[in-house]
Amino acid sequence: MIKKILAVSVFICLLGCKEAKEDNLKIGKWLAHLEVMDEKTLPFNFDLSEKEGGYVMEVHNSDEVVTIDEININGDSILIKMPVYEGYIAGTFTGTEITGNFIKESLDRVVPFKATFGDTLRFKTENAPEANISGVWETTFNPDTEDTYLAKGIFTQNQDKVKGTFRTTTGDYRYLEGIVDGDVLKLSTFDGAHAFLFTAKVSDSSLTGTFYSGNHSREPFVARRNESFELPDENSLTFIKEGYDHLEFAFPDSRGDLISLNDKRFKNKVVVVQIMGTWCPNCLDETKFLAGYLEEHNNPELEIVALAFEYAKTREAAFKGIQRLRDRIGVKYPILLAQYGTSNKSEASKKLPMLNHILSYPTTIFLDKDGEVRKIHTGFNGPATGKKFTEFKNEFKDFLEKLLSE
Repeated sequence: MIKKILAVSVFICLLGCKEAKEDNLKIGKWLAHLEVMDEKTLPFNFDLSEKEGGYVMEVHNSDEVVTIDEININGDSILIKMPVYEGYIAGTFTGTEITGNFIKESLDRVVPFKATFGDTLRFKTENAPEANISGVWETTFNPDTEDTYLAKGIFTQNQDKVKGTFRTTTGDYRYLEGIVDGDVLKLSTFDGAHAFLFTAKVSDSSLTGTFYSGNHSREPFVARRNESFELPDENSLTFIKEGYDHLEFAFPDSRGDLISLNDKRFKNKVVVVQIMGTWCPNCLDETKFLAGYLEEHNNPELEIVALAFEYAKTREAAFKGIQRLRDRIGVKYPILLAQYGTSNKSEASKKLPMLNHILSYPTTIFLDKDGEVRKIHTGFNGPATGKKFTEFKNEFKDFLEKLLSE
């Protein structure tokens, strides 16, 4: 790992020292690959365009478009900063090829990266699909281990093309896109923070496969068709422990001021407390939703406050990530730093001992005007979940209106 970090340092030096050259990146469609585990690669597509003398990438995952507009070039060196997240791609390029690494410094993760101009097929098929996986799949990750967990696979297939997601009790696995090639399922997504690849053997009634997260995690999974399968109720998984009456915390804002629920701004108001991290795509989805909701429903009796649990190694880096999120999304509610140096959920639970656990980022806590916890929603089912996201938005609106009317 030390050698990899040194390589990054050399790249940064080169970025500052090289003289400009005239090679330009080709405008149009590109196909990228990240090297994961078991000698497999994770593909994703992006369009490259020019804007105001620079470049803009639009990464496509099914119905999602991730816009990346911080691309710095010096000579044949390139640095591509992800939107909001701390990760970046660093490498070298020609007009038709980019070679380098996807890097997350705080986690000491380096994933080899390569992109080629002109390719459009995310996955190439050689055989007609032997099954259609459209529908609902009851899924178990890490079966028969202490790390096992359930998920709900929701997919649509048109000929050999597949899109959908896996929902879990802690959120969803983003916009997945791929194919069925004969009896093999392949799905992938890259959203600037997470790099997910799913491969599986398929039949009309079963899936048996492996889930790769970057090049640091690999989980087996099995699934069976079950149109009636539902995950546990998201509003029942996290709760206030016996012996505690209220939610309490005191964490600093970017100015170093300690903010607590006892502050005047929260008194006699409905308060939504968001437990999150700037590194978390599901948290980003929820942050966009909450910021938009607050913009559309400017009620003086409503407050939102976020508690950020950051894996950035220093306090300064953590607040830099928080400010980046605020600026990019337009967040107007306070985001407090609850923890830095790790996003470990067991450590996070110690910061809020009145909760039975912190099972998920995000977790959303609803307090009424008397400061009583009325509901705790674990996880977030974002736009990739379709109908479930619509249901959440309606439930959120109705519940807040109820609390505000009391």
